[in-house]
Amino acid sequence: MNTTTFGYNEKYMLKDQKPWFPIMGEIHYSRYPKAYWHESLYKMKAGGVDVVSSYVLWIHHEEIEDEYDFSGNNDLRGFVQACKDCDMQMILRIGPWCHAEVRNGGFPDWLLQKDFEVRTNDPAYLEEVRKFYTKIYEQVEGLLLKDDGPIIGIQIENEYGHCGGMNGEEGEEHMRLLTEMAKEIGFEVPIYTATGWGGAVTGGLLPVMGGYCEAPWDQRLTEIEPSGNYIFTHERNDHNIGSDFGFGTGITFDMSKFPYLTAELGGGLQVTHHRRPIATSADIGAMTMVKLGSGVNLLGYYMYHGGTNPIGKLSFLQESKATGSINDLPELSYDFRAPIRQYGQISETFKEIKLITMFIKDFGETLCEMPAIIPESNPLYPTNFKDLRTSYRHNGKSGYIFVNNYQRRYHIAAHKNVTLTVKLADETLTYPAMDIADRDYFFYPFNMKMGSCTLKTINAVPLCKLNERTYVFYSDRPVNYVLEGELGTNEILTLTRQEAKNAWKVKGSVEHLIISDGAVLQTNEGITLVGRGRASMKVYPAFEKVPEGFERKVDEGQFAVYESQTVVNVPEVSYTLISESDEKKVYEITVVNQDQTQNDLFLQIDYAGDSGKLYLGDEYIDDHFYTSRVWEVGTKRFGFPKKLRLEIMPLEENAPIFLEKWPEMKNGRALDLVKVTAESEYCHTFTMM
Repeated sequence: MNTTTFGYNEKYMLKDQKPWFPIMGEIHYSRYPKAYWHESLYKMKAGGVDVVSSYVLWIHHEEIEDEYDFSGNNDLRGFVQACKDCDMQMILRIGPWCHAEVRNGGFPDWLLQKDFEVRTNDPAYLEEVRKFYTKIYEQVEGLLLKDDGPIIGIQIENEYGHCGGMNGEEGEEHMRLLTEMAKEIGFEVPIYTATGWGGAVTGGLLPVMGGYCEAPWDQRLTEIEPSGNYIFTHERNDHNIGSDFGFGTGITFDMSKFPYLTAELGGGLQVTHHRRPIATSADIGAMTMVKLGSGVNLLGYYMYHGGTNPIGKLSFLQESKATGSINDLPELSYDFRAPIRQYGQISETFKEIKLITMFIKDFGETLCEMPAIIPESNPLYPTNFKDLRTSYRHNGKSGYIFVNNYQRRYHIAAHKNVTLTVKLADETLTYPAMDIADRDYFFYPFNMKMGSCTLKTINAVPLCKLNERTYVFYSDRPVNYVLEGELGTNEILTLTRQEAKNAWKVKGSVEHLIISDGAVLQTNEGITLVGRGRASMKVYPAFEKVPEGFERKVDEGQFAVYESQTVVNVPEVSYTLISESDEKKVYEITVVNQDQTQNDLFLQIDYAGDSGKLYLGDEYIDDHFYTSRVWEVGTKRFGFPKKLRLEIMPLEENAPIFLEKWPEMKNGRALDLVKVTAESEYCHTFTMM
């Protein structure tokens, strides 16, 4: 029986009555193939995620009234069991309204045709919600924490009182009614959450916040104002979330009574037809670090894993203007430029976030008890591009200084010969003078305990600890540190920033640090490397035995180097224009000489146009809105087809669309396939001795 306890106080989350800093990541099981759930959950876990969150999207399960579908990719119970198999906790977001860029915010069409107003206290509406909640509970019964299951929390509704619903006491009462209903049905968990931004009401539940680096739902077709998510602040509200539903009035709960937690820190951005910003890894990394420096004690990402919308029996299931939204979304693609992309690709954003999550895993417990201290001289507004942005988190004796000189899509003044200073009650600490460039962001520790000694300062970012004696940092500057006392058996290991992005910690008889371009997953079967090109890794300390399928090369410093003995070959790809008209061009893509040992094959489609659609025979399998970035499609889930059909629709020169980079126009329009290439993915699994 699971005796682990979960809770929270006004400052942080609790696990077994100790401070707990969780990393949460959103994945929608009904938007991703069931065959790859375990694989994806292990990828999320390798990225530092220990709490999985997911909406239960009503329209996916009951598109037709009283015809429930919990089969295939809709197998909620199977997904929760997969979370348990991977030893991950879960927060289930049961709605009933979710948004999630889904048709009607997740409400089935038939529900909206009933003779009552949804999201109110009308008894007839509440009875329909009760039926839906009951069906959800039937799927997860026996998988709650009290039954030794992974579900530790339930989110009630979403953005209620901000994106629809009632405000004030009426709204609070509605949230309380839904919560009591969930409890009566059987959802007995230690944590109940509600989204808290933009005037949303919470019904006394644990409020969770959000923040996105841009706003694809914004109706403007120009660059928008600089995001406030790059300013250190005690303000928890992101005024741009859900602004397609109208701006909210702010926070409705007493912030002094609840910890600062995020559930919707944008892991990327899902583009709309009219607005197509590109979320980069630095955009997400800098925003994450600023939230950390502002006092966040839970990093929750929406989305952490992209997916694909299922095709409904009655309609497509994406949010669209045809169903009353002011946004058109892709019919199928829900890639989100998430850390893990639509086809399970590990992105640069994944690696960027991992710099923070690896740190949290080893230092988060003490960080929880360090409040954010933001100097009064700190810039208040993101339009201040002149002054350096800093923050501190410390307990009066030890902590971290945070520095951000990054603002998405804008340039910030560089700062020369800066001496960072930490003033404590009984001492003042200084760091070596340094130049801080535009787009720099980092945090440094001070008075960090290392066994019997103290690391007073170091101009490098902490990454993790190995075996409670090796402290791993990264920096691209010459590293200087000041110690008080002797290191003894402890040691300091310094990596470059790129090495740190490619660093993964695994545990066998001892902990190892693996540096590899590929993803390193620790599963129940051992260690799995997934990547492209040729599998290689640097390992510290060295494995006792060379992994099967690898050979040991010449060591690099303290790292043992291992390289795979096999290389996955890249197949040949060609394409032929088979028809064209004013409305579209149609191509046939042919893949030959596929390597039977490949784990996946990714087609990289570089085109110029408004959008594209991809078909396997007559089956519509994917779509894409042009952003100037390559469209990548994984073919494993489609059985590695040899032929696909691609349709490209034209982009007109004066189209009402915001693009960060427009394609080259020919006669006032763009309509062309530039090239198609392919990359094979390897997968090697081995056990550590």
